Amino acid sequence: MSVETQKETLGFQTEVKQLLHLMIHSLYSNKEIFLRELISNASDAVDKLRFEALSKPDLLEGGAELKIRVSFDKDAKTVTLEDNGIGMSREDVITHLGTIAKSGTADFMKNLSGDQKKDSHLIGQFGVGFYSAFIVADKVDVFSRRAGSPASEGVHWSSKGEGEFEVATTDKAERGTRIVLHLKAAEDEFADGWRLRNIIKKYSDHIALPIELPKEVAAVEGEEKPAVEWETVNRASALWTRPRTEVKDEEYQEFYKHIAHDFENPLSWSHNKVEGKLEYSSLLYLPARAPFDLYQREAPKGLKLYVQRVFVMDQAESFLPLYLRFIKGVVDSNDLSLNVSREILQKDPIIDSMKSALTKRVLDMLEKLAKNEPEQYKGFWKNFGQVMKEGPAEDFANKEKIAGLLRFASTSGDEGEQIVGLAEYLARAKEGQDKIYYLTGETYAQVKNSPHLEVFRKKGIEVLLLTDRIDEWLMSYLSDFDGKNFVDVARGDLDLGNLDSEEDKKAAQEVAKSKEGLVERLKTALGESVAEVRVSHRLTDSPAILAIGEQDLGLQMRQILEASGQKVPDSKPIFEFNPAHPLIEKLDNEQSDERFGDLSHILFDQAALAAGDSLKDPAAYVRRLNKLLVELSV
Repeated sequence: MSVETQKETLGFQTEVKQLLHLMIHSLYSNKEIFLRELISNASDAVDKLRFEALSKPDLLEGGAELKIRVSFDKDAKTVTLEDNGIGMSREDVITHLGTIAKSGTADFMKNLSGDQKKDSHLIGQFGVGFYSAFIVADKVDVFSRRAGSPASEGVHWSSKGEGEFEVATTDKAERGTRIVLHLKAAEDEFADGWRLRNIIKKYSDHIALPIELPKEVAAVEGEEKPAVEWETVNRASALWTRPRTEVKDEEYQEFYKHIAHDFENPLSWSHNKVEGKLEYSSLLYLPARAPFDLYQREAPKGLKLYVQRVFVMDQAESFLPLYLRFIKGVVDSNDLSLNVSREILQKDPIIDSMKSALTKRVLDMLEKLAKNEPEQYKGFWKNFGQVMKEGPAEDFANKEKIAGLLRFASTSGDEGEQIVGLAEYLARAKEGQDKIYYLTGETYAQVKNSPHLEVFRKKGIEVLLLTDRIDEWLMSYLSDFDGKNFVDVARGDLDLGNLDSEEDKKAAQEVAKSKEGLVERLKTALGESVAEVRVSHRLTDSPAILAIGEQDLGLQMRQILEASGQKVPDSKPIFEFNPAHPLIEKLDNEQSDERFGDLSHILFDQAALAAGDSLKDPAAYVRRLNKLLVELSV
């Protein structure tokens, strides 16, 4: 037995303690996934060694046969998993087994509710990896040595999963990692060859290197115990290299869980082999749930890159645009060199061609899901919709295709139903309608009840309601869809085109002409507060609204720029009034210039509030309103 030195006891990071507690208490219904997670980690370690050994063959230390071995001891109630991959140094062990160094940790912890069923889903989104060992074990020992290090620099990590762990330096002749699980009293079912074999076949058949179990050899009486013989129990071939007809759905689903470290099945996948000028295979997955770091654009993302089935890079981000960063999968190229780097990938014309093809493949997969599984697509949109809205700005070549995948709330739906596609909107548009109308705002209630929609309700015209903070920015990149222009109903001078009859247009012109005097009085009263005053064609019930100039920033964009500390260009709203409203009629008949001014400013401030804006001078608004109330009560 080797002597251990430099022994120390360290505490787990707070997040690890919470995660351990949750796994032990929340994942009891699916305990066997511990083996899948540990085999997945071992596979990654072997992949990393294979890649590093391309430039440093000495790391193989004479042992080029890479494999994972799983064994058990019924009497000692242990399960042991061993790989001859890259291994870990003492520093690696403390970092990887004592902390969760994954972006989104804080968000993950914040979302935990204490409800075991809900939390188990969250754990699945976050990924548990090594810590799943404590679902079945009350003590875990890890023996590891990094490839290339001397045998004396092995490390022994040990913990009971209760808040601290021990680390010591020890001798380890072989590179790689050995994990020994000391099973809990009620979990000795896993110390069984048949049980372990079934779990490996179920979850890890796709792993592209041999997973071996001891072969059961009957002992002959009077002879020494025979040497252990090992047999491979998985298929041990790269799943993406096999013909699609030979791969079952269950295998695709388990492979996804392996590469994505997710508990849930994917929504959809696309497996493709390209031959000809370029040769590569791809297997792309659409997750069912968003990861916690989805909105951190700098967070790790991308596909696993293999070159001729040799693992090269874990998160190759050059193969898909940023707005598709939620896609998981593998790309295996025959045309790239094994020593390819991130910097080379960014400049390689082959990559541009592959990126274009893979992007179209993902968009086709989404189109198919939206057409064939609308309920599932609704779930996808809830999770990934805001990220997809980055697409039109980033991917001009596919702008129309992306636009067809966008979903919005509208005046024809109930609150929160973000399910109207643009093709669906146009299919039920009014006869003669040649525009797509929309309105942006902070909340659904605000836009649904906006005065800007009054004329649209009266004429039965559907309007899209856009309430995500990104929406106004999105619409600055979407000018049209299927030949129909987008129109912001709060911007410029509204023209309903063929939806207004000639009689309506003539009547509106006559009313505007008759109110020219009131327009001038309002311009004088409101002064520098407005860019223009005009008679409104949008209003049926409200007295007044504020419209945005054609080239001016809307409220959403102004707020985004202000929040980021950027200078916002000066702009003034257009004041529009409803000549048929009783308040406007009273205003028109008001003889006192002072009272006319007060009423004009009250109407202006009310219109600003209805648009979701804040008042420049709330005290002045309150003062004028109080003055008016006093006059009315006298």
